[in-house]
Amino acid sequence: MKTKAFIIFLSVTSFFLQPNAITATNKIDSTKQHSKPKYITGIYRVSCGEKENKKIWIVDGLIVRREIYPEFLYGGNNERYLFIPKNEIWIDHAISAEEYSYTLAHELHERNLMATQGISYSDAHDSSLAFERQMRNKDFEIAEEHEKLIHKVSPTDCDGIKQIVELPDSISLKNIYRQKIGVRNGISIWIVDGATVRRDIYPDFGLSGNDLAYHFIPAKEIWIDGNISCEETGFSILCELKEREFLDMGMNYDDAYLKAIKIVEVQRNNNRIITRGHPPVLIPNILERDTGTGREKKSQ
Repeated sequence: MKTKAFIIFLSVTSFFLQPNAITATNKIDSTKQHSKPKYITGIYRVSCGEKENKKIWIVDGLIVRREIYPEFLYGGNNERYLFIPKNEIWIDHAISAEEYSYTLAHELHERNLMATQGISYSDAHDSSLAFERQMRNKDFEIAEEHEKLIHKVSPTDCDGIKQIVELPDSISLKNIYRQKIGVRNGISIWIVDGATVRRDIYPDFGLSGNDLAYHFIPAKEIWIDGNISCEETGFSILCELKEREFLDMGMNYDDAYLKAIKIVEVQRNNNRIITRGHPPVLIPNILERDTGTGREKKSQ
């Protein structure tokens, strides 16, 4: 069975902000400035749709750190960072698939507090960390309960191969599930601990899989390795859904896999067209603000 390395691509929604004028109440760190405005290209990597009327982009964190803001980590929003366009949330492509949803929620929450209440970045950031923790705990509980309900599975692939020969013919899944990220066409999509899968079940688990390709994946589930870059997420989900669809039609694994990859290639090309069409980012002299505008509250 061929190893696969495609991962999840979560679609999310976007919020057009008001212009970001700097007021006298905004504390700006004068050390975080450029001598003159400039444009940067090549930042955008994957379009992830919209959430809360905000356009969500996975961006090249390396370029951002090298060319704009060395301290850029995880993600950002335009209430904090003035170099981020007003209708966008940025997510660093270096973060894992598992961290994507928490990072996105953090940035939306932080931006909302700064935009509607005019509170400091520090307070909004701390509040968003607490919000993240609530999400993490809830996901842990859901994953733990799900694992308890699963019957024993066969540690083999669709060809009947057991890569760890000393395993029994049926095993219990333990400490595998991390986060349920959605349901597509009746198929549940889970972030899993890929390292544990490779160590305890199937060493050649190639970063994602589905129940018709691997007998150890429960019925109507797709697994995504939580350690993979978030920018591969959507492509991997698409690959697994299509591969599973072809397997369900009676196609053999190799043909189903290759046909699914061709569909993913089309999606990658479409995404490339979208990202290349994005205008260059104008970098202002002042890069950040320490206090939110509070402007959205006034406009309501």
